[in-house]
Amino acid sequence: MKQWQYENDQWTKLPAHLRHLPLITRHFDYASFAIRFIWYLFLRHFFLKYYVRLKVVGADIYEIHKNYPKLLIMSNHTSHLDAISIAAAIPLRFWPDLYIAAAKDYFFPNFWMSFFSKHCIGAIPIDRADRKGEAVRTCMTLLEQLDNIWLVMFPEGTRSTDGKVKMFRRGISLFSKHTQTPMLFLYIDGAYELWPKKMKFGKPGALTVHVGPVQPPAETEEIYANYCKWVAKVRRSLSGDIVS
Repeated sequence: MKQWQYENDQWTKLPAHLRHLPLITRHFDYASFAIRFIWYLFLRHFFLKYYVRLKVVGADIYEIHKNYPKLLIMSNHTSHLDAISIAAAIPLRFWPDLYIAAAKDYFFPNFWMSFFSKHCIGAIPIDRADRKGEAVRTCMTLLEQLDNIWLVMFPEGTRSTDGKVKMFRRGISLFSKHTQTPMLFLYIDGAYELWPKKMKFGKPGALTVHVGPVQPPAETEEIYANYCKWVAKVRRSLSGDIVS
């Protein structure tokens, strides 16, 4: 595995919002892990237990991690609850391998949000206005060089305004095919009703994270079609219909 050369321009000129990423950080950051542990306890034992009641159903996360230590985790995107719900659905022991591709303009606008994004959710900043492809190269490097990484991506690119799954952008196929990384399907049900786009803060309620099948690398259109087919099956089961 290629080693990061810390004592040169790669490190000294690196933006602060990237220095927490694997292959870049100088050592295991116990302080950062302690912060993430406290955040996990708050999520699982308070916020997503009493305010938003989280339920995780479907495939076994432990078995998936055993068989797929490197994955792109993809989900529908309707709410600010999505990223934290996915993180809370992943057991704490796997959090050192968990990173979330997040919009830089929203998750890294100031010191406090950057601190939260780096240490609590392991966010990789994605500059949506970037034309140089720096964020793409960062994600590619992580997927190519790390043996264990679960990278969360929202292939729609932005939150849905009506709760429906929109067409995926080509990035999900680019990452998956170029690095030969399979994808885990997740579907979050209920987040749109609790915290839709343009609402300042979410309301209490319940949501469910459905853990689905693993999709091999493919073209965007095929990934989208397979995901929508699986989501339709999940929704039929929720409505009480018999699913073959």
